[in-house]
Amino acid sequence: MSDPAWSLHSRLKEDTIDIGDLPLSKVLVIKDAHYPWLLLVPRRADAVEIIDLDEVQQAQLMTEISRVSRALKEITKCDKLNVAALGNLVPQLHVHIIARRTGDAAWPRPVWGVMPPLAHDANEVQTFISALRKKIWLG
Repeated sequence: MSDPAWSLHSRLKEDTIDIGDLPLSKVLVIKDAHYPWLLLVPRRADAVEIIDLDEVQQAQLMTEISRVSRALKEITKCDKLNVAALGNLVPQLHVHIIARRTGDAAWPRPVWGVMPPLAHDANEVQTFISALRKKIWLG
């Protein structure tokens, strides 16, 4: 389901760790250890809004959001999931899936701009990525 003209926005490349591809979307981890925070980026050139995908692609995106959300909730045992497709700073269509805890730094507000990003511990993020890849069938 990949589009040969598609490439990942430079800001997303900077701010994330690539963990693999689902049928439609690239799965990324945001480089901020304050929150278990994932992105799904449909590999479709010029997609800015969900409505820019055709209906089959929209259904596939929802399937992937559900699969990744379920895995993230199970791995983190979070209190709440935040799922959003904003794109105010990065126009390329991407969906945030963030595991939230009632005691996290931003609770109950949105996570954007509350704290400067915190670097991940290399071993901890690799353990998280391995567990996530297994749960969402990436290996």
